[in-house]
Amino acid sequence: LQNVRIDPSSISFQMWKDIPVPFYLSVHFFEVLNPKQVLQGAKPVLGQRGPYVYREYRTKTNITFHDNDTVSYLEYRNLFFQPDLSNGTEEEYIVVPNILMMGAAVMMENLPDFLKILLSGALAGLKQKAFMNRTVGEIMWGYEDPLIDAINTIVPGLIPFKGKFGLFIDFNNSNSGLFTVNTGMKNISQVHMVDSWNGLKKVNYWRSSQCNMINGTAGEMWPPFMSPTSLEFYSPDACRSMTLVYEQSGQFKGVPTYRFVAPKTLFANGTDYPPNEGFCPCLQSGIQNVSTCRLNAPMFISHPHFYNADPSLVNAVEGLHPSKDQHGLFLDVHPMTGIPMNCSIKLQLNLYIKQVSGILQTGKIKPVVLPLLWFAESGSIEGSVLQQFYTNLVLLPSVLDYLQYIFLGLSIPLIVSAAVLV
Repeated sequence: LQNVRIDPSSISFQMWKDIPVPFYLSVHFFEVLNPKQVLQGAKPVLGQRGPYVYREYRTKTNITFHDNDTVSYLEYRNLFFQPDLSNGTEEEYIVVPNILMMGAAVMMENLPDFLKILLSGALAGLKQKAFMNRTVGEIMWGYEDPLIDAINTIVPGLIPFKGKFGLFIDFNNSNSGLFTVNTGMKNISQVHMVDSWNGLKKVNYWRSSQCNMINGTAGEMWPPFMSPTSLEFYSPDACRSMTLVYEQSGQFKGVPTYRFVAPKTLFANGTDYPPNEGFCPCLQSGIQNVSTCRLNAPMFISHPHFYNADPSLVNAVEGLHPSKDQHGLFLDVHPMTGIPMNCSIKLQLNLYIKQVSGILQTGKIKPVVLPLLWFAESGSIEGSVLQQFYTNLVLLPSVLDYLQYIFLGLSIPLIVSAAVLV
């Protein structure tokens, strides 16, 4: 118990502070193979590109212990491209939706017509089209676009940023917010459980108090002596808490584990799963509207390839092949300590696109939730850390257990002899 607390004297503290597990971010893009036809109302045909793999380093800073059995910290992420593990380079060009343009068009759909006419004129003058051909590096880490200034001029506040735009521009060399978690010094069952995030006990993105709750841990470790039921963690990237459910017991390189996976209800809509009504307005089951925490842009998250989603989402485009093995997320956790041994958390980012009256560049695009990319954050304990884990938590307890029976066996004759002598 002492060794799994967040305490500088515990064995697991250094593992918690500077995670020794090599993490990798693998990104797969969906290229639109028939952009001209989509503008005329055809079904999008997609081709998967990648993976583009990045080594991810995580470091905790500003570690501050408090008197109420909690500790606060910032965890920074740094990503470095790994050409040898990738299927492609950051300099490759990919045809994807013009995310800024299509997102702004849908966001302006219900605004006065004269604003849409202004935007349509600006788009024409800037030679903006519904689809763009940009490099992987530009899409991920940002590109300068005069459209940003045009939108800020036409509708101030519609997009609260300036300069470059990139899907992962805030992901690298950044932190995921100030976490305050329980240390377990007084109550070991609360260790790693989130007390607050950015000073908040709950978020205000969603329409119900249940959906706004910050539950579970920060997703790195869990309290010891886990039961084979479920686990929870708060994900700033998804702007919500997530609950994974127990699937099966197993082993990771000799270490016993519980495997936890996403239930089919994780991204279900409010009709299919009423507790998720707070995440609505919803479309089909299997995608979650995250516009309220993504600058009001028409963005949705889901499992990759719409795995576990309504079949109509898969059928609305061509080129998706959902499968549990490739697209299901999982966590393999050592139940005695609550430390993950092997994990792969996968999410897909989607953009809702459609023809918007008054904006000519949207053509005759039919309404569709279009996959942009999916990514997996994966890591597993290996090397000397795994060996130490196996020795202390598997081998040594087994030897002690074996010796216990030996000593018990040796003691029986002595007890019998003593009884006879008496």
